[in-house]
This record gives sequence, structure tokens and C-alpha cells, in this order.
Amino acid sequence: MSNKITEVKASNSPVHALRKADIGKFSLAILIGTLGGAIFSYLDLPLPWMMGAMFATGFSTISGVELKMDSRLRTLMILVIGVLLGGAFSPEILDRIPRWPITLLSLFVYVMVATFATFLYYHYMAKFDKRTAFFAAVPGGLNEMIILGESQGADERKISVAHSTRIFFVVMILPFFFRVFGDLGTTVRTFSIDGSGAIGFIDISILAGCAILGFYCAKLAKIPAPHITGPMTFSAVVHLLGLTSASPPEIVIAIAQIVLGSAVGIRFSGLTYKDLGHIVRLGGIATGILLSVTLVFGFFLALVAGFPISSLILAFSPGGLTEMSLIALTLNIDTAFVATHHIARIAIVVIVIPIIFRLLLNLGLMGKKP
Repeated sequence: MSNKITEVKASNSPVHALRKADIGKFSLAILIGTLGGAIFSYLDLPLPWMMGAMFATGFSTISGVELKMDSRLRTLMILVIGVLLGGAFSPEILDRIPRWPITLLSLFVYVMVATFATFLYYHYMAKFDKRTAFFAAVPGGLNEMIILGESQGADERKISVAHSTRIFFVVMILPFFFRVFGDLGTTVRTFSIDGSGAIGFIDISILAGCAILGFYCAKLAKIPAPHITGPMTFSAVVHLLGLTSASPPEIVIAIAQIVLGSAVGIRFSGLTYKDLGHIVRLGGIATGILLSVTLVFGFFLALVAGFPISSLILAFSPGGLTEMSLIALTLNIDTAFVATHHIARIAIVVIVIPIIFRLLLNLGLMGKKP
């Protein structure tokens, strides 16, 4: 990887709690992201507000425009998405949950196989050292893998770029995949910014309570990804109990997608067009490997267990929890199934992967201890 690429440091991430000096760069990021979303929406492209924002800010960042995103605003938008996802849980889901253990167990195997296959590529083809290749290969946990990798002597800069490109490519590829293969049974749901979807004060209070209480309860319980799992769980409960049938207004969802998409795009800060070919090659091949493993597991489980192939592909895709859940919601693909499996994937990555690394380290397979 070029020297320029290795200068991208997690500690200098453009997504952080902003200072006053960053307000201009943040405002520009929102403006560019909104314009990108509007263009994608006009062109009738899938998931336009998130993908358009991601593409526009990514292009601008690589062009040398310095952009910033407030991590606190991103967290707030994730809370909103969590509440939205919880509204996708319906009483009918309770009848399907007993069938989920087979796919959840298969997900564990998927993470192991995908990590191993991508590790082989990064170590033997991309020439990463073993520790860097290991943490770059894991299909999830961008922040966790950067922190763990740095603590174990890996190159956190390469890990950061590897995971950022993974998320970028997966989010860009899958909506178009489902658009092309429309026979998978997907129906596009759109989010407008015309102010539609107004809800009453009581519903707003219930949804806000789900976001706040859900987050803090999940954080206290040390549940993985508390920003989305907590609000989603609380929202699912109130919707299943019939306390509300409301969802966040569509304009809020569109804004959330712009913020989340922009946060992905500006992570390429520090890269240039000279690096682009190298990034596309490394990230594209690694993402291709991960998605190939996803397709194998998806088609196998569709044949063996009878699950819809579209649900399985999204549930096993190596993208971010928030982004994959949004795609599922937009395409009307079993959102509860997809979100639950991505939460499980994060749990596997956060809990199991460090144990496996420690085991490999003790066996002398990861080089000398730092």
C-alpha cells in the first residue's frame, strides 16, 4: 500500500466531536452530501440519500476538499434509525423467530470462513503482515478492529482503509444488485424530504423515549452497538404491544441517511486520485471475496432451510449494521431478520475474534508478541 494510504490514521478520523473551527467543514460536508442525495434521488437510484451523500463526499474528499462530520450527530442519527428499525417488528415475526437459530449458527461459521479467506488475500497477495491482515480481514467492527489491531502491533492505518473501503463497496454494490436482479422479490420503499409523515406529540414522546432509554439501557448492559440495538429493541417492544404504530418522519430518515452516508464518504480523507486505483484493487478484491462467501452461504441456506435468498444475502453481507438494515428497510426485505443477524455478527466480531487472535498468538501463528 502506498505511503499516502498508510498516512490515514484512525486517531485523525474526520468523524469526531467537532470544535468551532470545524463548523465550516462540517457544513460543507452536509451541503455536498445533500446535493449528492438529491442527484441520486432525481436519477431514481437505489437508497439515494445515503448512497448519493456517500459518493459525493467520497469524491470531494479524494479531490482534496477537507470535510468533517460530528460523531455526536452521527450517533443521534443512528438512534433515529434504531427506532425506525424497531417499527419493522410485527406480531408475525414471532412465528418466524424459531427458525432463526440455524441461520444464526451459520453466521458464526460465515464470519470464520470469510475472515480466513480474506486474511489469505491480504497476507499473501496484498503483502500485509499477519496481524494487520487478520484485523483487516474481519467482516465487521471497523472501530473495534482498529483499536484491537493497534494494541497488538498491527498497522491501524491499513486496517482503517480496508474496513472503510469494505463498507463503501458493499453499500454501493448491494442496492444495484437488487435493482438488477429484481426477481428476488424486492419492492423499493422511498424516503422523501417533503415533510410527509407527520406524527403527534404522544407518538414523538414514545419514540424519543425508545431512543434515549434504549441507548442507555443497552450501554449499561454492555450490549454490542448500543446506539442502534437499544433503540431498536425498545421500539420493537412498543410496536409489538400496540402502544404506537408511528415511525420517525420521512424527512428525518432522509436527513439521517445524508449524515450516515457522508460519514462513510469522508473517511477517505488523506487519499488522492493517485491512490484510487490501488484502493479500488485492494478493497474491491477483498470485498469480492467477502461477497462471494456471502452468496455461497446465502444460496446454501436458501436451499437447506428455505429462507428467502434476498433476506439471507443482506443478513450475511459484510456491510455496516445501520447501512444494511436501511437497505433492507428500503427494499422491504425482512428488516427484523437482517438487523438481528447483523447485531449477532457484531457480537461475534467483538467477543469471539479477540479470543481467536489471542489463541493464534499463543500458538505462535501471529509472530512475536509486541
